Amino acid sequence: MSVDRPDTGGRIYDPEADHAFPDGRLNAVLDTVTTDEEIQAYLEAQNINPVARKRYNDHGAKHIGIVRNRALCLYDLLKQAGVEFNGAADHGLDEADEAVIIALATTLHDIGHVVHRDSHPYYSIPLAADILDDLLDEFYDIRQAVQIKGEVLHAILCHHTEENPLTLEAGVVRVADALDMERGRSRIPYKRGGRGIDTVSSQAIETVTLSLGDDYPVLVEIAMNNAAGVYQVDNLLKAKLKDSGLEEHVRIVALNTREDGNQIVERIEL
Repeated sequence: MSVDRPDTGGRIYDPEADHAFPDGRLNAVLDTVTTDEEIQAYLEAQNINPVARKRYNDHGAKHIGIVRNRALCLYDLLKQAGVEFNGAADHGLDEADEAVIIALATTLHDIGHVVHRDSHPYYSIPLAADILDDLLDEFYDIRQAVQIKGEVLHAILCHHTEENPLTLEAGVVRVADALDMERGRSRIPYKRGGRGIDTVSSQAIETVTLSLGDDYPVLVEIAMNNAAGVYQVDNLLKAKLKDSGLEEHVRIVALNTREDGNQIVERIEL
């Protein structure tokens, strides 16, 4: 179902909100993705290895929904600021295909977890390729489908490996994966019930806000209730922003919201 383009300026972005852009292509692809039985089965199954067996944090449908929506929000803000994307453009594809690439890559980026948590991006590639062969045929001719498929797989590969994104679409996917960090939803794996820095810092993140910035196209504000959250922001979000291609466009600010007078860090810009 289509809804209006979300107003993201100056407020917390709702990761549960539906997405719709003026071009109907993305909406049509999302309608297919969210009702496809095979894709939905993967989103359920991919949580077994990281969560049930390794006792890590969520990597299933909830994670995918948050990352996809925040990626599209990030993309929308960058477009509003006049940032030019190169993934679809390098192939001569339509501008509307930029959001399609981002949506598909974020949807399928973690399905490799059904094989193993370790090195999962590499397992995601062949699994996503098979799904894309069937899905893209509904929307594109053979040449366009091959181009879209290549860009989606590139973004999947670069989201959690040492390979750096070569497109801004892939950079958005990489950074958005780290934006799922609110209230214990850290993308740095932590063992449930543990008391290490990964666990403590992940519990410190209150909210993640995306908005148009004053001197940067996108301002990401991280509200924390404990200074330990800086570890999460620095080792996860900042690390994924590095070499993403978005360094010049995204500014990260962490704020300590604790009000008991024991603030160690009140505000830090990363």
